[in-house]
Amino acid sequence: MKNIKNIIIIALAIFMAIPNVYANSTADAIKAENFIKDITNKAINDVINAEVSKEEKNNNFEEIFKSALDLKFIAKFVLGRNWRTASKEQQEEFIKTYSDFNIKFWSNRFDEFTGKKFEFVGTKASKSKSQIFVNTQVPMDNAEPAKVIWRVKLTKSGEYKIIDIIAEGVSLAMTARNEYASFIKTNPEGIDALIKDLKDKTKKL
Repeated sequence: MKNIKNIIIIALAIFMAIPNVYANSTADAIKAENFIKDITNKAINDVINAEVSKEEKNNNFEEIFKSALDLKFIAKFVLGRNWRTASKEQQEEFIKTYSDFNIKFWSNRFDEFTGKKFEFVGTKASKSKSQIFVNTQVPMDNAEPAKVIWRVKLTKSGEYKIIDIIAEGVSLAMTARNEYASFIKTNPEGIDALIKDLKDKTKKL
């Protein structure tokens, strides 16, 4: 009986010593929204409206992009079942190539966002407790505001990261997932062919 009590006491002590494991499992709406506010403000101030060289803008954007997004999580999602069959080297190469492509693609569109700002219109819970949707809209000239929804994930380390952006109802991650699945299916070289294609597109941007 004494041994059983000791085991229970030890178990409770261990449980109480690691509360962050459980606390980090549920995303906080206010913290998630503040995270997106910080990211968008930084992008507007340090990139879009910054009076610096194009090269410095690109460097600033790359820093924001890599720190704000959970690139491994996104890579696993957009590759779907193909992620599981890829070698570790292919996975790492895809993450880098996918990141390089998106950085170059969006850095070429900075001018489209000049003078624009994000208005925050609340959050929405996700089916996953560790994820939450942050709703924003961007006022447009002579048109309805563009709706942009940020899917934010609370990582095991307690950081908030972006895992998808839904613009006007279109998920960028899901669009990439469908496109890449079709590409791999029709190319004998599979993931290697996709990586090469993304590298070629990046060079042409």
